[in-house]
Amino acid sequence: MTDSTLRALSQPEPEISDPLNELLRQGARDLIAKAVEAELATFLAQFTDTTLEDGRLEVVRYGYLPERTVQTGIGDVTVKVPKVRDRSGGQACFNSSLLPPYLKRTRSVEELIPWLYLKGISTCDYQEALSALLGD
Repeated sequence: MTDSTLRALSQPEPEISDPLNELLRQGARDLIAKAVEAELATFLAQFTDTTLEDGRLEVVRYGYLPERTVQTGIGDVTVKVPKVRDRSGGQACFNSSLLPPYLKRTRSVEELIPWLYLKGISTCDYQEALSALLGD
């Protein structure tokens, strides 16, 4: 009874590593992080005058939301959005205008997917459809 009939499934092939693409994604992550941090600093600056009775600020930075990925023209980019805490019990809530709460794809990718599908499938003209995404 020690012989098992279970077999391990083969692992999927690893993604092809492209150093230039990884560099672009890392640059996009850094740029997005800096832009969102600047938005947060502007948001928190509105509340620097409001303090509790013990002298602490009412609205403070409070960690990050869970990481999520956003589909872009250079591939998936992982982003982290900071969150704030309103100690006074008010309704202060930070929502980045750059990364709205339910954003999954950039607008250009979102608009291109149906067009690619219609143009590519209906007319088999992938050249025109892909040139819109990749350029001439």
